[in-house]
Amino acid sequence: MGRMRIAITGSTGLIGSALVRSLHADGHEVVRLVRRPAKTGDEVQWDPKGGYVDTAGLAGCEAVVHLAGAGVGDKRWTAAYKREIRDSRVLGTTTIAEAIASLDTPPHTLVSASGINYYGDTGNRAVDESDPPGSGFLAEVCQEWEAATAPAERAGVRTVHARSGLAVAQQGGAWGRLFPVFKAGLGGRMGNGRQYWSFIALHDHVAALRFVLDNATVSGPVNLTAPDPVTNREVTAAMGRVLRRPTFAAVPAPVLRLAVGEFADDVLGSFRVIPVKLLESGFTFAFPRIDDAIRAALR
Repeated sequence: MGRMRIAITGSTGLIGSALVRSLHADGHEVVRLVRRPAKTGDEVQWDPKGGYVDTAGLAGCEAVVHLAGAGVGDKRWTAAYKREIRDSRVLGTTTIAEAIASLDTPPHTLVSASGINYYGDTGNRAVDESDPPGSGFLAEVCQEWEAATAPAERAGVRTVHARSGLAVAQQGGAWGRLFPVFKAGLGGRMGNGRQYWSFIALHDHVAALRFVLDNATVSGPVNLTAPDPVTNREVTAAMGRVLRRPTFAAVPAPVLRLAVGEFADDVLGSFRVIPVKLLESGFTFAFPRIDDAIRAALR
């Protein structure tokens, strides 16, 4: 498809920076929303919580990809940080959606980040986009986060809620913390190891975002996860195989809770999420298997 002008929030994060590189490589124009005064022609200032966007900078954008939000695993979940997790997503999304809706010619598409936490702990049960929301703090945040795109949807903008799984990458996210531990031979299963992890190779995550940007028939929730979720025990074995390191250590659930607090429930929780919409729309995963995703991250 032709050259597009695309605005992106969260462009310095793990997913955002990889997406910007991918779009630039294909000759697209990227406008990055930043929370300080714009310094270059490709920057637009916004204040996610203050409700401000320099909307002149969005003029001519065919699409907006909204990825900004406070890192879920970055800090201990104090009451204040939980509020930050929620506000950074819900207020930021409201700000973007209202800015889009206010334009004389809104972009065709809004791709707004969400998470597989929407489904809550699914145990051994596989879920897809047709399943209802679950319970728990992050499930509630995801519901509010997705609802906040309403102003853009009312303005006729095709809206995709990209429910992301665990991106397999060395540069950041949960997996970015696993690699050094496993490389040191200290990796092991967490809790009983039976909880499902819905992973996705970073390459496939970016490719899936590009796919939904280009595919006008896709809207609503889209699970960005590989087709075959694996258990934490299987992740542990795969990390050991690929890195050629022992994986005898196991982190008991109480120790994990002590180390990371309430966030442990999400690490120990089971999310068996299937990307039915991507598969039915014809998306092809380059690294569908866990070993391949880990190898891709090491390249």
